[in-house]
Amino acid sequence: MELDETDRSILRILQEDARTPFSEVARRIDMSSATVHDRVNRMEEAGVIEGYHASIDPKAVGYGVSAFVGLRVEQGREEDALERLRDIDGVCEIHLTTGEWDVILKVVAANTDSLRELMFERVAEMEGFSRSQTMIILDTDYEADGPPV
Repeated sequence: MELDETDRSILRILQEDARTPFSEVARRIDMSSATVHDRVNRMEEAGVIEGYHASIDPKAVGYGVSAFVGLRVEQGREEDALERLRDIDGVCEIHLTTGEWDVILKVVAANTDSLRELMFERVAEMEGFSRSQTMIILDTDYEADGPPV
């Protein structure tokens, strides 16, 4: 789908606050609510807009520790390993990468004991991984709400 500047303006507004009413979006870009609604529907159908989500502070819901985990996957075990990772509570993101690690996870845990348990009793016990490295996130200075539009 080819996006014009109006589509991009709508996306920027929704990225800032997905709960912005179409009437407010329309007012801000000087367009009718019906046109904004049609454009948003078109972008949803084309997969440009993948969904609407609440941004939740992990610490506020009991996750005091976040970490990135690099994993080396044994050749030929990728699909099975990735499927099992999706089932682990605390795994927030799974990224296939190039370089030293085949997979990078973002995980959350209540505390370092819970993180150790997640890594040693859940991930390390899984077949298909030959090596891992856990990097605890001390603080997050900036995190975008998606790609720039």
